[in-house]
Amino acid sequence: MSTTRWRLDGHTALVTGASRGIGFACARELLTLGADVRLVARDEEHLLAVQAELEDAFPGADIAAFAADLADPEQRLEVYDWLADLGGELHILVNNVGGNAPKPTLAYGEEEVRALFDLNVHSAFQMARLAHPWLTRHAATAIVNIASVSGMTHVRTGSPYGMTKAALVQLTKNLACEWAADGIRVNAVAPWYIRTQRSEVALADAAYASEVIERTPMGRIGEPEEVAAAVAFLCLPAASYITGECLAVDGGFLKFGF
Repeated sequence: MSTTRWRLDGHTALVTGASRGIGFACARELLTLGADVRLVARDEEHLLAVQAELEDAFPGADIAAFAADLADPEQRLEVYDWLADLGGELHILVNNVGGNAPKPTLAYGEEEVRALFDLNVHSAFQMARLAHPWLTRHAATAIVNIASVSGMTHVRTGSPYGMTKAALVQLTKNLACEWAADGIRVNAVAPWYIRTQRSEVALADAAYASEVIERTPMGRIGEPEEVAAAVAFLCLPAASYITGECLAVDGGFLKFGF
């Protein structure tokens, strides 16, 4: 069996929210598998530092970075103008960018809810639509959306966040069916608590962290690299008959009943 099924040599991947946490881990994993990577994140100074770190770790790899706020429609367009200026191709899109502001449902203002949908849903929706003509240039390409277990069950992340992640899961299903004929596979991953900068505040509460672990059959917090491994698998030629799926990376959380 050809080992090329388990490699991404000659593929170019665009990873959003790539400078930290899961996005950074995805970029590393895709580079490990031979892909060239395009990094997008808001904080330009940190993003360039991350690019330099990855270039040191993967000498000879083609790595480029562009600072953009993907909640802004104009800046989404600028990302694809940048890709065109680079003169390259696109085979993989990882929609990782997102954010949250947990609070009770009645405590949200309308603008806060709208901002969460712009960042978590509209960015992925539009980035995928803009990627379509790029991805259809090739016979087999992939999109992976970073969803969350909060889009599949109730957790304490706030109802708007759960709504946005549920929307990503549904977007994944719709695009998988619409774009299969175009050679584009579309999947999602749904992490539970992963050890990132964004989760460290909640997990710093020892009692809360203990509750999280008690509800996780594997008895620990996940690592960004474990999510990245699932993302990378869904991008591989070896996953060529998988589309429309949402793969939980949750240590068994979603399966753990009473």
